[in-house]
Amino acid sequence: MKKHITGLVISLAIITSCNEKLDLTPENAITDEQIKAILASGDESKIELILGGIANTVESKIHQFVDNSASADGQTNYVLAHGHMLNLWGNDMVIGDGSYTYWGVPQYQFENAVATGGVENKCWWDHGYGCVTQANKLLNYLDDATVGNNVKLKEYKARGLVLRAWGYHYLMQIYQDAYLQGGNAKLGVPLYDRYDPGQPYNARASSQETYDFIKKDLTAAIQLFDESGVGYTEKVNDLDAAVANFLLARVSLWTGDWAATIAACDPILAHCPDLIREDNYGGRNTGTPENAVFLPETNAFLNNAVNPEVILGFPKGFVAGNTVYSSWMNVFSTGWGGYQRGYARMDDRLYDRIPDSDCRKRAFQGETPFGNYSYPGDQIITVMSYVNLKFAATQALDGTKEQVGQNDFCYMRTSEVLLMKAEAQTQSGNEAGAKATVNTLLAARTKTGETPLTIDTYPATAGQSTLEKIQLQWRIEMWGENGLEFYNNKRWGITADRTGSTVHWYMAKSLPPSMLTFQIPENERLYNPLCVPN
Repeated sequence: MKKHITGLVISLAIITSCNEKLDLTPENAITDEQIKAILASGDESKIELILGGIANTVESKIHQFVDNSASADGQTNYVLAHGHMLNLWGNDMVIGDGSYTYWGVPQYQFENAVATGGVENKCWWDHGYGCVTQANKLLNYLDDATVGNNVKLKEYKARGLVLRAWGYHYLMQIYQDAYLQGGNAKLGVPLYDRYDPGQPYNARASSQETYDFIKKDLTAAIQLFDESGVGYTEKVNDLDAAVANFLLARVSLWTGDWAATIAACDPILAHCPDLIREDNYGGRNTGTPENAVFLPETNAFLNNAVNPEVILGFPKGFVAGNTVYSSWMNVFSTGWGGYQRGYARMDDRLYDRIPDSDCRKRAFQGETPFGNYSYPGDQIITVMSYVNLKFAATQALDGTKEQVGQNDFCYMRTSEVLLMKAEAQTQSGNEAGAKATVNTLLAARTKTGETPLTIDTYPATAGQSTLEKIQLQWRIEMWGENGLEFYNNKRWGITADRTGSTVHWYMAKSLPPSMLTFQIPENERLYNPLCVPN
């Protein structure tokens, strides 16, 4: 008996409408053997009918809506919001001033969201394995024999490998201690290389085995992108060789493989060398103090068209999570981060370390309150000090004030590649190379007319090691982006300690990196007895 499709879910409507094109027998049924024969035929129109539905949605899966039935809250159900939640468990971001009740306060107050039964816990697990499952559905039919020399199938397989690697690395960053902080000797996550709802559960692989698996997928994807002719594309929401190398660099940095980090960064920098212009770094008020106007069209963090750094980004309306993230990071939004006063603010201890000659300082308000702002509906609210203007916009991208928050989103960018490379260079003993790499970034961040900043002349880091100087640049350049402070604190072994801040309103306790490792969700342990707890 022929085994019917297990790897893809293809509706009867699609099979019926495409039956003649696919030459299927019997009608309304499709078998694994028929699918592989179609794929091996090399007929691109038929390949697109069979696999295009999954292969062409891989990019959006990274920023998917997570179907978390335990909660209807956007902070758990939208992947773009996960990173913002993680940043609240650090030193550099403050949420509001404690005068109002808003989302994120439990995370900001270091409450135990990592517990095995927590709603905030399950959403990360669901996302990681959601990506793995989607990838394996695609990869089930893309074994080497079927792919052969077909460039379209090579491209599809590369996409699947990147998505699977993404999912597993995402899980490892959350559910295990940082690799260089003792996690290398501990367990990773259960590994699955195929989609089959009936397959037995797997035990947790070791961390080493898990990362070997991830790196193998990414190395193969880079080769397939090259062989398929895809390489480095101009379209910012494509999964391509730049995205695969970016993820390989991030994974290699996490595991302390410095040479591999540098090797993955170099081709990206060769293809994406340009940095954000000074005038496009964050929001700029083109109105008056009394009637502020921040146009997203000129803000590189809200408009990919003026951001030459975008390696992976998403256009306005591409995924619903774009709007969710913007409403929480934009001080002028109608959501939690604006009208409802859960402003994302910078800690004064970090703000004070940015010199006036650094254009990034203008992306934050400073110690003087911003002042009154009339939100949609003519509600006038006094906007407080130290709010971020990095993601500020008073209207939508090509839209109205009422639609504020409708804009583009950048997820991977060139500045992070420079920082990854510089860190790997100094960790491998090449301090001169590391300084040169950071100086490329600092030259672009120096205000027009000022003496170019360098890592050695940056005033706040006098007397510190090169690694400490690079860490400060991570904190300034990537502030508020994608949970990076959480991940960096975890892998650097840095405790969140807010003592001495005048902006933080919660300082009752500190948070050591050992508390940043989530417990395996209760639901997973219930159904998979082989998945032992952390």
